[in-house]
Amino acid sequence: MGSQAETVCVTGASGFIGSWLVMRLLERGYTVRATVRDPTNEKKVKHLVELPNAKTHLTLWKADLSEEGSFDEAIQGCNGVFHVATPMDFDAKDPENEVIQPTIRGLIDIMKSCAKAKVRRLVFTSSAGTVNVEQHQKPVYDENCWSDIEFVRSVKMTGWMYFVSKTLAEQAAWKYAKENNIDFISIIPTLVVGPFIMPSMPPSLITALSPITGNEAHYSIIKQGQFVHLDDLCESHIYLYDHPNAEGRYICSSHDANIPELAKMLKEKYPEYNIPSSFEGVDENTPVVSFSSKKLVDAGFKFKYTLEDMFTEAVETCRQKGLLPLSHEIKDNGTK
Repeated sequence: MGSQAETVCVTGASGFIGSWLVMRLLERGYTVRATVRDPTNEKKVKHLVELPNAKTHLTLWKADLSEEGSFDEAIQGCNGVFHVATPMDFDAKDPENEVIQPTIRGLIDIMKSCAKAKVRRLVFTSSAGTVNVEQHQKPVYDENCWSDIEFVRSVKMTGWMYFVSKTLAEQAAWKYAKENNIDFISIIPTLVVGPFIMPSMPPSLITALSPITGNEAHYSIIKQGQFVHLDDLCESHIYLYDHPNAEGRYICSSHDANIPELAKMLKEKYPEYNIPSSFEGVDENTPVVSFSSKKLVDAGFKFKYTLEDMFTEAVETCRQKGLLPLSHEIKDNGTK
């Protein structure tokens, strides 16, 4: 369906998922328009402009989810759009106006730009936070499940504003797509783990590597965790963009593990870190909660990476970038 001579737009292109997706698209010969908030900020875009094929096939465009119409120019003339950008501020003072409303408005605004430009397909990076955030976990979740927004707003757990923003934005998008006849696909990744090319610590790795860093506020998110390798996720985006019969929502998740299993694996691999063996309110018998990728696999997609692959590659990349201490820098207590 897709042609490698196509021009596509990637929003949030400097981030964890966006930058890796840009790299994979460039490798395939796509012409990529990458939107970032400030293309003149060399530190923030260096990893994009240095990618192979970037000189001939990549252009940077200024756009911001909070500014109406700011994606019009970048999207005009594109065959397709990958909307990856999303506000991720867990410490927002005013979550409603800083995270939730900009996410909803931003997605609808991008859909308006797509309608004007008559793009062939819009692929949206949703979140597992739209699926299973509720009081009692089911054993298995699929594309028909939605998070309980009232429960999220009442409990206000770590990342609650992100779960609300992604859920309400995706629900609004399905309504808009139907009313305006837009070919819209949403991909629902679970926690994304793996190597990365951006310069700072990706938000999802703050959560994934919390047993190593001791960031206890994030333990609850991976208490009964589901994971996908960054490369598998980006490959699924391109696969579904190209797949002529793709429609609706697609969960993209390759592995399930509870936090004790995760900690055990990391402890064996990295004994030099002070990784806890036990976690309050959770033990090895805590049931695993699974996200079913059956729909994606039935469409012909194949996952390539193991749970160990994604965590090892994430840790090694963090070490290379100086975001985690190296083994020789760690004292006996597990700190620098």
